[in-house]
Amino acid sequence: MAFRFSLGVIHGRFQVLHNDHLQYLLAGKQLCRHLVIGITNPDPTLSREDQTDLHRSSPLANPLTYYERYHLVRTAMVDAGVGEADFSVVPLPINLPELFRYYVPMDAVFLLSIYDDWGRRKLSMLRELGLATHVLWEVPADEKGVSAEDVRYRMIEQQTWEHLVPIATVRLMREWAVPERLRKIAGREQIT
Repeated sequence: MAFRFSLGVIHGRFQVLHNDHLQYLLAGKQLCRHLVIGITNPDPTLSREDQTDLHRSSPLANPLTYYERYHLVRTAMVDAGVGEADFSVVPLPINLPELFRYYVPMDAVFLLSIYDDWGRRKLSMLRELGLATHVLWEVPADEKGVSAEDVRYRMIEQQTWEHLVPIATVRLMREWAVPERLRKIAGREQIT
């Protein structure tokens, strides 16, 4: 199979990994011989608020640890038929671009999708760093499809959410009791 790029970097918070996330990752993988998947907001010390999307750094928007997301992304990719040697999963502090060189290959093509001002801000930031970029698609926010926020909300409200996520996500969210975790976090945020 001929690939457009030898090495690509793609990123996301994956809080919670859903079907559209997996579609995005697989679209990136189709273009690259090896795909580096950067998990953003890997921990609170490497997360920053951004004026284009202030809620991204809240506890309710980040219920999973880096390790949980690492495991979830790896499991979903392998379940989708991607060989373990064909991708890597690493932390990527998206709001601290000066640290990128410590986590990802800077000679890779940085892949992203754009739905809103946050996506446009990231594209601009990557280009300002002089990095090669490729936009997989740009879609208006109202046509985005599944959102992790909706999946989390459904978990909190005890509504069905399983159809919005890969099988690996269903299994691991139940194993890690993430719906219960989210309800506890939501209760604390309502009190404060």
